[in-house]
Amino acid sequence: MIVDDDLAEYATPKQKLYITAVNLHGGVRAAARALGLSKDRIGQSLRALKARAALLGYAPDAGMHNPNPEGFKVKRVSNLRDMETGALKLQWQIMEPDKERAFDMIREWITDLVDNPLFIAPALPRPLYADMDLLVVIPMGDPHFGMRAWAEECGDNFDLKIAEEQTKGAIDRLVESAPSAHTCILLNLGDMFHADNQSNTSKSGHQLDVDGRWTKVLQVALRSMIHAILRAAQKHAHVIFRIDPGNHDGHSSFALAVALDAYFHNDPRVTIDLSKAAHWYFEFGKVLLGSTHGDTTKMGDLMMVMAADKEEAWGRTKFRHWLAGHIHHDKVQEYPGGKVEYFRTLAARDAWHMAQGYRAGRDMRMIVHHREYGEIERHRCDIAMLAA
Repeated sequence: MIVDDDLAEYATPKQKLYITAVNLHGGVRAAARALGLSKDRIGQSLRALKARAALLGYAPDAGMHNPNPEGFKVKRVSNLRDMETGALKLQWQIMEPDKERAFDMIREWITDLVDNPLFIAPALPRPLYADMDLLVVIPMGDPHFGMRAWAEECGDNFDLKIAEEQTKGAIDRLVESAPSAHTCILLNLGDMFHADNQSNTSKSGHQLDVDGRWTKVLQVALRSMIHAILRAAQKHAHVIFRIDPGNHDGHSSFALAVALDAYFHNDPRVTIDLSKAAHWYFEFGKVLLGSTHGDTTKMGDLMMVMAADKEEAWGRTKFRHWLAGHIHHDKVQEYPGGKVEYFRTLAARDAWHMAQGYRAGRDMRMIVHHREYGEIERHRCDIAMLAA
């Protein structure tokens, strides 16, 4: 069996390796032995590659040699053949937007990561001291990895490189400022990513300002969150990572969580929350935390939602606090039973938000809770500190 080298144009890095191995060793079985994999794994991956290439307009066996534009797939093919000889004279390829390719890309990306023996978290020594009475929470408001902004239009530049540098810098400073609490929650409040697919459009179909290809954005965000978790694990005995599903990244955020779970699956000190629920809760002594992106439930309804969802925890606790993102600016309201707080983002404004008049500050916070006394302190990392 020889694989068409031109299929490499449509392949993931791992599939390119399979193509080379099959052609070098003369077949799937021999390639599997050389790579230490099952022949079914290689065969399934190459069949998925051929199917994806066909959807994108490349299937030589069927007379299709015209690649589709990025983001489109073949809906149907019409052939015009010679009535006497049966020879193909003309071919029409009817295309449509490829809504399913995103899921294939996510599956292949995560499979490649899990297959890589180097993709495993390094063993970190447990902190010498951990205060069981303290809980550290670092809310990350709407990071919007992948968003691009031009200073001439938006006031500040923003791209993947800047997002990674600023996120890592803020995490480093806040973890350094935190007390040696036993548990630290890294709480992403939604919209980890600016776009949820390669077409770079919102749910409503509006074009988004993006920096780089979608798969590259996934990799940079993964690298940044691995840094955040490892940094927190140096100081805290237990690190919990939670991503609230946002209105910009319902699929990509879950893919990131699954990849992080694969990376840290051997570390008992790291918990990656994989719940897709819009409302998430954490009970700590007399403290009850709730988190949500903020686009699905009105601010004034959140305390009653908490009381309904967590009846017993509501009765046990005294300090109840909702954390949300979505609106990109500070907003705090106290209600009977607790308070609701919206957090800023480190991300710059894109062209749309700039034109709409949004001018909120940019920062990341760290909140310390005591199991008996509730919130006892908080720290703030402003964007100007990172720029300096």
